[in-house]
Amino acid sequence: MTRQRKIIHVDMDAFFASVEQRDHPDYRGKPLIVGGQPDSRGVVAACSYEARKFGIHSAMPCSRAYRLCPQAIFVKPRFDAYREVSQQIRDIFWRYASEVEPLSLDEAYLDVTYTEDFNGSATLIAKAIKQDILQETNLYASAGVSYNKFLAKIASDMDKPNGLYVILPQQGEAFVSELAIGKFHGIGPATEAKMKQLGIATGYDLRQKSEAELTERFGKSGQYYFNIARAIDERPVRSTRIRKSLGKETTFSHDILSVPELTAKLSDLADIVLESLAKQNLKARTVTVKVKYSDFQQVTRAQTLEHSIASADLNEWIPKLLARTEAGQKAVRLVGLSLSGFDVPVIEKVQPQLDLAFCDPF
Repeated sequence: MTRQRKIIHVDMDAFFASVEQRDHPDYRGKPLIVGGQPDSRGVVAACSYEARKFGIHSAMPCSRAYRLCPQAIFVKPRFDAYREVSQQIRDIFWRYASEVEPLSLDEAYLDVTYTEDFNGSATLIAKAIKQDILQETNLYASAGVSYNKFLAKIASDMDKPNGLYVILPQQGEAFVSELAIGKFHGIGPATEAKMKQLGIATGYDLRQKSEAELTERFGKSGQYYFNIARAIDERPVRSTRIRKSLGKETTFSHDILSVPELTAKLSDLADIVLESLAKQNLKARTVTVKVKYSDFQQVTRAQTLEHSIASADLNEWIPKLLARTEAGQKAVRLVGLSLSGFDVPVIEKVQPQLDLAFCDPF
């Protein structure tokens, strides 16, 4: 008996705008538009939930957005900042998933079928991921949990912002039956209009059409529409990456100025990372300490040794690397520690153990 697949789709809430509001307190609670200027030919790249109340949305011309909400704040995108946060979030995903398939900077599919955390509960894993993201980035994410990518993607949009929506295997077909065609991922406005001309307004209507008829009308996409009308989506979560480091970081509930306290926090992280290194039977030669100050400025300090790193080496180098930062002079909101320079390449590609039975709940 094969394991029931468990897929999570994580989608950051108003990602670009939320990063700007996080980094600029004066933007918080106000309609914010990331993109071009009101008098330019640019478009809205993202907007805050406060701006959405005025009917503003992504890809809208900024000139129109300004007419809808003249008091909105317009800012240029900072893609370097967004990429940095995106990498933080992906690192969190890899703590829990055997496969991670990013779709963009702010969303990804995760396969947690073989994850043993929380007794294999995909719902609790999704909650943990959301909590880690909030604690470590001060940003909110929404998550959808189901047994395939199609349903997980739709579920993540059901309860935004800061949502968590679960579609169980026994609920899939009924859920799709009641779903409006315009809500189907993969069906755009043009296809929606064409389907409505054929009398297809819901998943139930779509299920009444044969595969041959759908293929005749929609070409190769017809088979996909036929399957998703029945809540069937066998597409795997695909990912392959070479892990270059193992690390752990923590965001404090309050900023810390004390160097001894920061050293102790880093030592605790070091124990966790060393344990993870040992479990994977790896050896590393480079240690990196990461410090993010209360003003969100971030620095890293690293040291490469001539031999494999042991616990005693970290006890020696954590204080030295911390001394190369402004810790003690500037308050710190986050610290992290990572080990790299592995003795062998680590390709993160997990092969499913299809002979294992699985009956844990979602």
